[in-house]
Amino acid sequence: MSALSHFLFSAPQKSFAVLKPFPRFSWSVREMDPSVLCVFLILMSSASVSVSWKMTVSPEVTASRGEDAVLCCSISLNRQDYSEVIAVKWTARDAKTDPFFRCSVRNDSLEREHGCSASVLQYSLFGDPRRGELSLLISNVQLTDAGDFFCKVQLDGQKELHKKVHLRVKAKPQILSLSVRNQTCGEPSSASLWLKCEVEGNPLPKVVWLSSSKRLLEAQGRGFESGQWRWTACVPYLQKEDQVITCRAENSEGHAERSFPESNGLKMTTILVTVTVLMFLSAVFIFIICLRKRGRQQVSDPPADGPELQPVYSVIVCDPSVQVNFIQSTQQKVDTEVTYSSVEV
Repeated sequence: MSALSHFLFSAPQKSFAVLKPFPRFSWSVREMDPSVLCVFLILMSSASVSVSWKMTVSPEVTASRGEDAVLCCSISLNRQDYSEVIAVKWTARDAKTDPFFRCSVRNDSLEREHGCSASVLQYSLFGDPRRGELSLLISNVQLTDAGDFFCKVQLDGQKELHKKVHLRVKAKPQILSLSVRNQTCGEPSSASLWLKCEVEGNPLPKVVWLSSSKRLLEAQGRGFESGQWRWTACVPYLQKEDQVITCRAENSEGHAERSFPESNGLKMTTILVTVTVLMFLSAVFIFIICLRKRGRQQVSDPPADGPELQPVYSVIVCDPSVQVNFIQSTQQKVDTEVTYSSVEV
């Protein structure tokens, strides 16, 4: 028994190994060798390139009000021999809406003009689709232009591809109105008159009230949002002599201010400018009239070397009776003038 047990326990351990279930096949990208991972990614990218093309956009574009904005969008054509139509579309707010700008060009020659060079209102294409340039140029950007835009492209027989570009428009503060109203400023109050100041800008401006002595009146002021990018601020208005209140709007782009009532200095400046402009226009008008008169006088004056003789034509009527009477009177005059004298031989 001891010999048998010695034989059994001294046998190689592998002869009595317990069979375990076959492990599930699993792998992770993190556990892969870096060289193998690079080869794998190259193969995947080459496979995807053969069936699609790549679009690149600027996710967000920032422009100031009044400037021109370029929404960058481009594609890389993977087939260099592609000579079919390239269709470009731009939509706003939603990718499924109808495009406000569209054009198409055949990718067969770079020498002749393409059909995407025309502009639609304030929009035009900034580049040549045959070179993969699909950027949109927006002229004179306004606050209402801010929002999402979608660049779309479609090659002949391929699925449409699109990406989003967000346009952000910055604007310096502007004071739209400053007047006294007898309406409440958002909340009930005992004040009967309010000085209301409506401002606009992006970022939304902050309104600061200043008195005649340039002291802050923020504690008395109220305000509410009166629209996108607009804010209406109010302050109680007491009718006092020499009372001047200034509305000042501020944001990161700048500031603007206006006073109520307008100062006499500003009124005088406006009057002086108006009078100066009227005087200048009157002087120009008189100068033009003098030039015209001088030109007419030069045309009517004789030349410098002497008077110029010009023939004068008139109608002469011959009356026979008048002619006979003239002859008879002449003969009588001759007869009366005959003098007789004596002659000695």
